[in-house]
Amino acid sequence: MKFHLETASGSNLFTGHGPGYVSINRVQHQQSLIVSASQLLFDWPQHWEDLAAAQFEFLLTLRPEIVLLGTGPTQKFPHPSLARCLYEARVGLEIMNSAAACRTYNILVAENRNVIAAMWMP
Repeated sequence: MKFHLETASGSNLFTGHGPGYVSINRVQHQQSLIVSASQLLFDWPQHWEDLAAAQFEFLLTLRPEIVLLGTGPTQKFPHPSLARCLYEARVGLEIMNSAAACRTYNILVAENRNVIAAMWMP
């Protein structure tokens, strides 16, 4: 699917997604990644079983108000203990399939919200 509306000029936005990839600012990425309005990082585990509390603690260093966890084509929940640091820091965590995470992220960036999308690519 390709998106056409761009409302947050100069920000990283999802411009497409499909099986095993997302496009950010029209550049296709096939590996797991972290995206914010101003940063694109490839410090997210490629394998679901490698997901650890340390990754969520790293997200906290980026100082988000909300984290979207894109889990591929289906919604998949990590063990709650992994994201405990986000709950304790009162940072919102929304877990959704990657298509929904892309759409939600773009809306929140357009609203100037401090959002991070951590996208897992199975």
